Amino acid sequence: MADGVVLNFWKKNLGSVPESVWEQTAVGTLILADNGLREVSELLGRMKHLRTLDLGHNQLAGLPEGLGELTELSDFLYLHDNRLTELPGSLRKLQKLRYLNISENAFSIFPEVVCRLASLTELRATDNAFSQLPESIARLSRLRELHLRNNRLTSLPGAIGKLAELRQLDLRGNPLESLPACITSLPRLEKLDLRWVDSLPRYEWFDALEARGCVVYR
Repeated sequence: MADGVVLNFWKKNLGSVPESVWEQTAVGTLILADNGLREVSELLGRMKHLRTLDLGHNQLAGLPEGLGELTELSDFLYLHDNRLTELPGSLRKLQKLRYLNISENAFSIFPEVVCRLASLTELRATDNAFSQLPESIARLSRLRELHLRNNRLTSLPGAIGKLAELRQLDLRGNPLESLPACITSLPRLEKLDLRWVDSLPRYEWFDALEARGCVVYR
């Protein structure tokens, strides 16, 4: 079965992906992390059985539209530690994807296409440079973990209160000036991390969160 076929090229100093890789269309897991890659071929879209794709720790400034053809991609998509400033619109086709990591890139605007990924349960978008989240974040109704450490957020949209499955919200190291009280309406929130945030007042509703068992780190 494709799920069990793994191609692991982690830290092989490839520089570029051999054409022969794109011919192995039965692969379920493809690891190309830490190879100094500057681009990925549109032929990636041939690998329609992929469930996990790791492109982390490279030098990618863009991604092929063919990424959206990987409609079976469900387990993990690692794009962290690259030079990305935007994501291809075709990403919206990845309706089975549960985990996405876009940390340590160069996003100055949060890539709204991420909000189309209806099955996401964990989103890691730390160490970028965006200053706000779109209201469409509310579409991520299955999200359990949202990691936003070390960005430039000064506030959050009220739509954050619609993430009813959210367990962890990591806002460390952001220059937050305010937070919406609707955070208290998140029924499953277990951890609100506000460490390294010096610009935020202490809200009375922090106490209400802690009283019901949510840990608030400050």
